[in-house]
Amino acid sequence: MIPQKVREALEHHGLAAVEFEPGSCATSVLAAGRFGVEVSRIAKSLVFVGKDGRFFLVLCPGDRRVSSSKLKAATGVKSRMATPDETLQRTGFSPGGVCPFGVDGDIRIFVDSSLSRHSEIYPAAGTDSSGVPMSFEKLVEMTGGITGDFLAEDAGA
Repeated sequence: MIPQKVREALEHHGLAAVEFEPGSCATSVLAAGRFGVEVSRIAKSLVFVGKDGRFFLVLCPGDRRVSSSKLKAATGVKSRMATPDETLQRTGFSPGGVCPFGVDGDIRIFVDSSLSRHSEIYPAAGTDSSGVPMSFEKLVEMTGGITGDFLAEDAGA
């Protein structure tokens, strides 16, 4: 079930989530299969914690990895991936379903600009069985995210 805060944000912006069976969108590859699109169209949400204790959420294509050096350049601090417990505690969402809008904590959001090459992308809607078809521009508008290049040079996920 889509969390109420996510449902309200989507309704406010004229969007609707698509739901599947539980666990069916827990990874970018699974989500791409459910939506019938390339993995690069899945806007995966990755949560990082800086050495200073601040949290960051980075949205990037599902088939790519975040560059730690580029994230450090953007945030001014070295970061590591948040643990599943930290992710849930700080965002209100479990890994595999982290929604980029409606996060609970004070989290700075970064959106990789390479997602803009697609007319439609699919971020999670707060569960590991959902996604939201939307444009890159709408994603940036809804999240207030900072756009830029945050990807590692290799293509691995």
